Amino acid sequence: MWISLAKLALKTGAEVYKNKKETQQLESLAQKKQMERIVSGEIEYKSKVIEAQKNDWKDEFCLILLSIPLLLLAWSVFSDDPDIQQKIDIFFDKFSNLPLFYQTLVVGAFSAILGIRGASVLKKK
Repeated sequence: MWISLAKLALKTGAEVYKNKKETQQLESLAQKKQMERIVSGEIEYKSKVIEAQKNDWKDEFCLILLSIPLLLLAWSVFSDDPDIQQKIDIFFDKFSNLPLFYQTLVVGAFSAILGIRGASVLKKK
């Protein structure tokens, strides 16, 4: 019994080690391919964009801006203040009455900033 358990443990350990080595090889291959793309000039622009966005606050600003209606709705529910909910309803009613091109621009801008595909949201209308 102990011998079979030892064999099973040894076999499992060997499999884990083999998988770890294969993972390291794949990571090395991925890094090599990425370096080839950098040398050929494909990735240079993307890395510069990522570096430029590291200290950018527009994502957080947009997230806060998008969260305000949700926070106000939660406040209206928990504080029993129906006026807040009515004002939010008026805001979204007025926003839906804006021209479609402007709604598309707003949704597209927020989607691009937050990395969400916003076109599918407008197609559902």
